Amino acid sequence: MAALSVRGLDDETKARLRIRAAQHGRSMEAEVREILVEAVRESPGDTSLSAAILQRFAELGGVELELPSRDTAPRAATFAP
Repeated sequence: MAALSVRGLDDETKARLRIRAAQHGRSMEAEVREILVEAVRESPGDTSLSAAILQRFAELGGVELELPSRDTAPRAATFAP
């Protein structure tokens, strides 16, 4: 098991941590351990960025785009002014 020391923790944060630990019936060390485990746990909903965006805006509906016909051959771009 690894050990971790937290330096520079202000008194207010320490007091709140002590209260939170007491509310959960744990020691401060056990509470910090639980907070850290929860913070780095991967949720089953972790997906790619595109899937997350799709999920976020799915309820708004999609957009129907008119696609051009593909029966004509592509032409070279012209860059003349």
